[in-house]
Amino acid sequence: MPVRADELSEAAAPAPPPGLVTVGRFDERPGYSVSRPRGADSWLFTWTTGGAGRLTQGTTGTLAGAGDLVVLGPGTPHRYAVAPDARQWTFWWAHCQARPTWTDRLRPHLLGDRLYAVTPVPAGVRDRLERTFRRMLADARWTGEGAPPASQPDEFREHGEFREPGEPGGSGDGRVAVAHGAAARELALCSLESIVLLTTATATATAPEEADRSGTDARIRRAEARIAADPGAPHTVETLAAGVSLSPSRFAHLFTQQLGQSPMRALLAARLLHAARLLEATDLPVERVAAAAGFASPFHFNRVFRQRYGAPPGAYRTGLRH
Repeated sequence: MPVRADELSEAAAPAPPPGLVTVGRFDERPGYSVSRPRGADSWLFTWTTGGAGRLTQGTTGTLAGAGDLVVLGPGTPHRYAVAPDARQWTFWWAHCQARPTWTDRLRPHLLGDRLYAVTPVPAGVRDRLERTFRRMLADARWTGEGAPPASQPDEFREHGEFREPGEPGGSGDGRVAVAHGAAARELALCSLESIVLLTTATATATAPEEADRSGTDARIRRAEARIAADPGAPHTVETLAAGVSLSPSRFAHLFTQQLGQSPMRALLAARLLHAARLLEATDLPVERVAAAAGFASPFHFNRVFRQRYGAPPGAYRTGLRH
């Protein structure tokens, strides 16, 4: 039968106070359902590892399958349950106050009513997410004395196998932890932040046409971020466009129109900045700096670097150290 959060006992309440960080893993059968007519004061993060769940917030709903991160913002009525026709729903969850930067990363995945669906997360990322949630659960248990407890890789059975509450390791046997201490809370939040970063960086935006606050298309921002993250990679207009599911011509037009420079000029600027930082922070020979920054020709690198910084790379480095 559906269960209202207001009717649950204090020990089982799934919506803890907003100042806490609570993390857990549930493996539920059909009939499991939680309804909060007034929403929650904290954010709810769910990551499905098996089966399927149905989550609704306000008038917006989504199905969550294996690998999907679904996030519910606070203050909006919501309900979640094992999905219709699903045999079970296995999922990690965390209640906390989201860090402000997380909403910027989640924005391209907004479906409406503060419900975010980050999907699909590539299969190759999921093992790391599983390890990160386990680490988060372990860190939340830390009392601040001694070393934080190690996460247990065999703490749960394989995905897809349901355990009754009375079974060892089932409900009430350590599958939920509340981070009480300040250090435990920060460690748990750092794990959750890495989960947000990993999923949003690798998943396809749910609302790719949505622009950010500056009016820039989210796809163009993702391409810009890809250039900044690895300027030395062999980027081309074609590869950057393919990474955000645009044709090369459409991508080049939007990029130039919205950022004021062509993709290749932005790439050159990013490579020169990367080279300057390498010259400042390392003793790598100039030729290796050029290669690491993505320049195939040292001669070309010297010429464009001098145009940008007013001195050739070697003299630039020397000037910084005197």
